Order: sequence, then structure tokens, then C-alpha cells
Amino acid sequence: MKNFIIDKSTREEANLVDNGIVEYNLSKAPFTQEPSFVSINRVIKGLNGDILAGINSVLYCWNCLYLDTLWVKEESRQCGYGSTLLNEVEKIAKEKGCKLIHLDTFDFQAKDFYLKHGYEVFGVLEDCPLKHKRYYMKKNIK
Repeated sequence: MKNFIIDKSTREEANLVDNGIVEYNLSKAPFTQEPSFVSINRVIKGLNGDILAGINSVLYCWNCLYLDTLWVKEESRQCGYGSTLLNEVEKIAKEKGCKLIHLDTFDFQAKDFYLKHGYEVFGVLEDCPLKHKRYYMKKNIK
């Protein structure tokens, strides 16, 4: 006989879980930055205000940057916007004490772009999605 139930969590319960792991992490590896999470997000806009490209990232806990999303509008690709945004975020992260950046990208996305910018593959997940690969990449900055 089981003595528990599994239920869909509320937003408050999900926050409790997140806070629980943060508290545990703190007990093992004290955070080296304040505040613990700093969003570093930028966009490039055309003169008419349309968003042409954007990058979302977070500098977290130990001065590590997680690059979550880099997107360039299809008709604006090959204009250097991706490189401009990546360089800007790397510069800001470095100024804030960042030493390591990591991200993931699919085989149909931007692996070669990141390799060109000094990132290296440290892991590959096969069949994610089916018949594709997901690459885990990192870059040490000084």
C-alpha cells in the first residue's frame, strides 16, 4: 500500500520545489554572485522598431552564464546580428565576473555558429528529437 499521492503542482508548489533545490545547492556550493540570478537579455530593432534578433540568457549563482535563446528573424540572417548579440552578452557577463558560458543547440540550429565563436561540444544527446542531435556546448572566458 502506498502512502502518498502524485498531483499536478500549483505555481506555489513548483516554487517550493525550486526553492528547495536552491537551498540544497547553497549548502553544498555557496553562491559567488549577488543577486543569484541576473537576466542578460538584448534585442536588435530595425529603425521602424521591429525586432530583428534577440538573445535571452541568465548569469546564475556561481558567475556562470546560461545562454537560453538566440534568435534572428529569417530575413535578417547573415547580417551579423547573432554575432553582435552574442558578443554583447559575453562582454556584459565577463564584466560581471563570468568565467563559463554554456548552452544547448540542435543539429538543425546553430552548432557551427557557436563553434565559430569559440564554443566546444561537451555532450551530445542522440534522437532528441527523433533522428536529430542536441549539442551541449561551453566556452571558458577570461
